[in-house]
Amino acid sequence: MAKRLYVITRDLHLYVSLFLSPFILLFAISVFFLLHGRSGREQAVQSAVISDLPAVDGLERLSGRDQVNGVRPLLDRLGVSGEINFIRRIPKDHRLVIAVMIPGRETTVDLNLPQRSATISQRNTGLADALNYLHKMPGPHNVNIRGNSFYMGAWRWLADASAYGVLFLTFSGVYLWTALRAERRVGIVLLSTGAISFFGLIYAISR
Repeated sequence: MAKRLYVITRDLHLYVSLFLSPFILLFAISVFFLLHGRSGREQAVQSAVISDLPAVDGLERLSGRDQVNGVRPLLDRLGVSGEINFIRRIPKDHRLVIAVMIPGRETTVDLNLPQRSATISQRNTGLADALNYLHKMPGPHNVNIRGNSFYMGAWRWLADASAYGVLFLTFSGVYLWTALRAERRVGIVLLSTGAISFFGLIYAISR
């Protein structure tokens, strides 16, 4: 029984690590860009004005996910796709400023409701910014509207799966290590060093 459990855990450890390797690599590379403040090269902003849009009643009075769902048909009509990052309301001018994100590209739609027109500004931000965006999203901000696009919703599930997968790899790795008697001494040294480094850093930061 113990041998069978070891074999099953070893195989799962291998297969899960292979599945997660692209995601872990993405998170690892993006950390360097986040820590050192590096981002991609921004290209020139491209703008266009679209008129004769269909009238939408009550769009200004909506909020949260209802407002996101309300502007989505207009964005589809304008050919703008991606995750709606936020919607800023300008009551005085009856305008909605909508930020739509795709990794590596940011689109701003300035929607003028009385004139039924929209000014679309788009800029490409590069690969580094795309990696940073994926690392931070869906994120804790504006949680009630996050995952409003299909791809970002799928990315949320994959990010969760990566977190749970790393937890599984951690616990299964410790179990596999304990089953290898020849590696126990080295493992104890590494675990102890890692624990001392971690808790020492936490102690220094919290003082």
